[in-house]
Amino acid sequence: GGSAAETHCTLVTLSESPLKAGVVWVGTDDGKVWVTRDAGKTWNDLTKNLKGVPAGLYMSRIEASHHDAGTAYLAVDGHRSDIFRPFLLVTRDFGRTWRSIAAGLPPDGPVKVVREDPANRDLLFAGTEFGIFMSLDRGAHWIKAGEGMPTVAVDDILIHPRDRDLIAGTHGRSI
Repeated sequence: GGSAAETHCTLVTLSESPLKAGVVWVGTDDGKVWVTRDAGKTWNDLTKNLKGVPAGLYMSRIEASHHDAGTAYLAVDGHRSDIFRPFLLVTRDFGRTWRSIAAGLPPDGPVKVVREDPANRDLLFAGTEFGIFMSLDRGAHWIKAGEGMPTVAVDDILIHPRDRDLIAGTHGRSI
């Protein structure tokens, strides 16, 4: 329900490059993705470059790479638009091109969050409607992680900067 005025042009995800000052990625609740490379003086709308992603979907998380300033990962959640397939993309050229890395994730489970391991450039984590998944090859293949963890929506993931623990925020089961 609602009038749709509740969801319009709001930044819902922001990620600053840990490698290059001034590089900031943002995503909105109405399907837009932007990057600035000069600390916000100018912004580039990357939305038209998201091939295969229906217009207007919720950009649930953008993650600037810890290993390459031009790389970012994007999780898109379409469930608010009755689109339940996973959308998970990567760019390696500051958003000029994106490619899907969602193959192998549950086909009917929206992706809520993506995180790149700060120490291992090949290790990715994806939080989906049906649990947490990991990739050891930058998203080419995914395996379900969290043995013993119930099948539950994972809304956020954090890799603790000091202890390297993986922390998952879930819907209905806490942390």
